[in-house]
Amino acid sequence: MSTPVVSTAVNEVTERGRQEPKNYDAVLLASFGGPEGQDDVIPFLRNVTRGRGIPDERLEEVSHHYRAFGGISPINQQNRELKAAIEAELAKRGIDLPVLWGNRNWDPYIAPVLQDAYDAGHRRILMLTTSIYSCYSSCRQYREDIGVALTETGLDGKLAVDKIRQYFDHPGVVQPFLEGTAAGLEEIRGKLAAAGEADPDSKIRVLFATHSIPTRDAHAAGNSPEEPREFAEGSAYAAQHLANAKAIMDTVAPNIAWDLVYQSRSGAPHIPWLEPDINDHLEEIAPTGVRGVVIVPLGFVSDHMEVAWDLDTEALETCQNLNIEATRVPTPGTHAAFVSGLVDLISERTLDNTITERPHVTDLGPWYDVCRPNCCENFRGAKPVISEAGVTTGTGHDPYAAAEAAK
Repeated sequence: MSTPVVSTAVNEVTERGRQEPKNYDAVLLASFGGPEGQDDVIPFLRNVTRGRGIPDERLEEVSHHYRAFGGISPINQQNRELKAAIEAELAKRGIDLPVLWGNRNWDPYIAPVLQDAYDAGHRRILMLTTSIYSCYSSCRQYREDIGVALTETGLDGKLAVDKIRQYFDHPGVVQPFLEGTAAGLEEIRGKLAAAGEADPDSKIRVLFATHSIPTRDAHAAGNSPEEPREFAEGSAYAAQHLANAKAIMDTVAPNIAWDLVYQSRSGAPHIPWLEPDINDHLEEIAPTGVRGVVIVPLGFVSDHMEVAWDLDTEALETCQNLNIEATRVPTPGTHAAFVSGLVDLISERTLDNTITERPHVTDLGPWYDVCRPNCCENFRGAKPVISEAGVTTGTGHDPYAAAEAAK
């Protein structure tokens, strides 16, 4: 199996946001969370939309994809399995570091997990999130959740919490997608050949799918007064996805056409979000002669609800209606390369078992350990935040050292 081209070169821009290794005494696996029964659906959606004034009647209207799965999102069970896999890999390497688990929107919630960690004697925690790209909802919001939790529990200054870099282009992430894309192409080639297509590759399109976000959030993604780079499409979020997709296609099928598409749009219809929507795009490319599609859920590390409903249900149904052969590539889940890569990322930051080289598949990586000031801006108002140059929250009240390097 081919592997992506991996670099360990130092990124002179992001190096200024690098933290020295520390003696962490626990890892926090932080994720979105999801309902685990029909009675949980509306309370969960209230948590997700908190502060936006959305009535329960409207939430019930948008709950159908959870209802169709018995009110159960796969994400919590998948995080239990990922937590166990990380623990096993740590034990295999002889690294004695407990793994905690906390969610933003459902039990176990982050704040009580931090309180329990402190009560158990932990004083320095390293957070690993299951959102790997740069934008408000996948980076800053997690950092805010920690900042708010530390402030509200009175643990700020007592419990230090840092965050692992956004690891979108770590080879442990890219390798499972690369393998899945190659396998998906072979599957679709076979189906088209069996249907009599003489040149299957010319009729195949690879669609890299990720969660849509408001365009204002996209333009703020990765951008900061101290960020010297200009990103493709004006957004680190889009640029990171495009760079990953190109790395995958350059490795497995450089001659096959591909696109970056979006899914799971929500919110008021008058607010612009990133496009094209995957279903709209399928409608557009079908008349051009596309007869086979490989859908790569590049924005997701596990097969949770946005994958199970938006891709496996809606997008595949659209393909069927358009007479397009389609397959959906697996997410990394607990793929051995992904789990090993996560432990490598932990080891980058720990004083013991330190891995000094930071592999990355695109020129955008390795990303910052400590984010630039006010990157991925929160347009609803500032909140306490960790892992940002110049702030003290989560550090024991010494500013993040990377702030000095950024002046």
